[in-house]
Amino acid sequence: MLHRLLNYFRYDLAVDLGTANTLIGLAGEGLVLNEPSVVAVEQGTRRILSGGCAVGHLAKQMQGRTPESISVVRPLARGVITDYELCESMLRYFLRKAKPPGLRRKPRVLVAVPGCITPVERRAVFNSFQRAGARQVWLIGEATAAAIGVGMPIAEPVASMVVDVGGGTTETAVLSLADVVAGESIRTGGDEMDRAVVDYLKRHYSLRVGLPAAERLRIELGSAYPLDEEQVTQISGIDTVSGLPRQATVTSEEIRQALGDPLEAIIEAIKATLDGCSPDLAADLVSNGLVLCGGGSLLRRMDRFITEQTGLPARVAAEPLTAVVAGMSICLEHLDRWRPTLQSSDDEP
Repeated sequence: MLHRLLNYFRYDLAVDLGTANTLIGLAGEGLVLNEPSVVAVEQGTRRILSGGCAVGHLAKQMQGRTPESISVVRPLARGVITDYELCESMLRYFLRKAKPPGLRRKPRVLVAVPGCITPVERRAVFNSFQRAGARQVWLIGEATAAAIGVGMPIAEPVASMVVDVGGGTTETAVLSLADVVAGESIRTGGDEMDRAVVDYLKRHYSLRVGLPAAERLRIELGSAYPLDEEQVTQISGIDTVSGLPRQATVTSEEIRQALGDPLEAIIEAIKATLDGCSPDLAADLVSNGLVLCGGGSLLRRMDRFITEQTGLPARVAAEPLTAVVAGMSICLEHLDRWRPTLQSSDDEP
């Protein structure tokens, strides 16, 4: 009776703490929060605006449009925490928003982390979540969570390959018998693509644009492989010579050219992962192919580009943006089965 009563007051959260967006799933209910990983603060005091509520969507609306007295900050970069104080404040706000109604104990939290995370960065994740209000914290690799979330048969003795292109990192992994057989984690993702667009416009058009504008251009015009009908659009920015606002006409071919280096880095990570597989597992992938997820996988014709470069069939997951948090929610619902594969704050020296 007491055990059932304690379970009533307990709740578990799955947190995909991304460089661009944070998604939170509530065990048994699914996705309950999806907000940008940004915070708006006063310069100098670093006090969060709007009584501590200028976080997520509200802060994102201010990005690129604030006076000098206000900064819109991303507490994460390339998949890891870079501003511990603001990250804790952001997490505290998100965890409070995701809390189900009624009296509840502090939540147990499962967090997805990139494979390239260092021990120091891993400890920072544990500390930030515990200070933000988590009772217990577990970590799981993003690639493993994504593979579970897209429904791949990773527990079977066959190769399953997932490529998760996030905002700050790209995770590639081949899984078999519920474990990662080979994998690569690189600090290249959607943010690096946006910076590549910014650099291209500055070099070829002497036009300075912000990262939000570059992101919109990548989404609207970008592609990884030639389109059936190439497109043209206008982009506004600041002339680097005169310092005056002006427009330029940009084509989808040019944006594809701008994205060349980040896309090449992703292909190299996929090839390095395949190189770490045994011949038998590699043979499985010839027929099984790989699954793409993460926001970066929504770049048009990304699957066709990867197939062209690697020879493997590639497809985009049905719900690429929520694959990681969906996989973590499954882990929480079957915690007894997955607990041995998770890293816990209790396991830290």
